[in-house]
Amino acid sequence: QVQLVESGGGLVQSGGSLRLSCVASGNIFSLNPMGWYRQAPGKQRELVAQITSAGTTKYVDSVKGRFTISGDNARNTVVLQMDSLKPEDTAIYYCYVHLIRVVGGTADYWGQGTQVTVSS
Repeated sequence: QVQLVESGGGLVQSGGSLRLSCVASGNIFSLNPMGWYRQAPGKQRELVAQITSAGTTKYVDSVKGRFTISGDNARNTVVLQMDSLKPEDTAIYYCYVHLIRVVGGTADYWGQGTQVTVSS
């Protein structure tokens, strides 16, 4: 079993910044990839950014150049730095990890979600 603890959401004005952190704990061999999804009211959950254990990153087009994802494999941590925030970034953000088990097999885990609200 893996537990994900998220932190860093909140309310910010348009143009501001927030930093989301997610720490995974439990029976972990490897987390690959790790990432962040978001879901706005009335919309489907979408991948915002993800990072592999090799450091390869991927971003949804709408956040490229504004958001930066980073990961620490040793600490099982993934961070999303969000700059130049826009009202359309308002959503619940969910940490996501793809677990590779010590004893073999894989599983996906999600955090409880953290609210990000950007006011205009």
